[in-house]
Amino acid sequence: MSFIKDFKEFAMRGNVMDMAVGVIIGGAFGKIVTSLVENVIMPVIGSITGGIDFSSLAVKVGDAEIKYGMFIQNILDFIIIAFCIFLMLKGITALNKFKKHEEQEAAAETPAEPSNEEKLLAEIRDLLKKD
Repeated sequence: MSFIKDFKEFAMRGNVMDMAVGVIIGGAFGKIVTSLVENVIMPVIGSITGGIDFSSLAVKVGDAEIKYGMFIQNILDFIIIAFCIFLMLKGITALNKFKKHEEQEAAAETPAEPSNEEKLLAEIRDLLKKD
């Protein structure tokens, strides 16, 4: 029974749930990028290069068919996804720097309270001034 309890605790942790959502969204994003490349970008590139259909480019080696056109499309998919992830990480990094800068400014605005030793020295100074 503790195995099931341990699994529930593991599955309901925030990090696991966040990762699951990320995988689902990533899969859907990958399909969108694949559709963009296959249905929008590659036809435009094909028309620029004289009507070449990249998805049908292949080389026959014996009985095997090497579909290098599909490989080119998959490389383009990867580049677009990697670029989007790069932009997202850059944005998160910039946001974190901005928050850190705001926290440092807030900390600089509030003066630090003097230590007990400084308070005691100030009292001694004030007593010596009176004399």
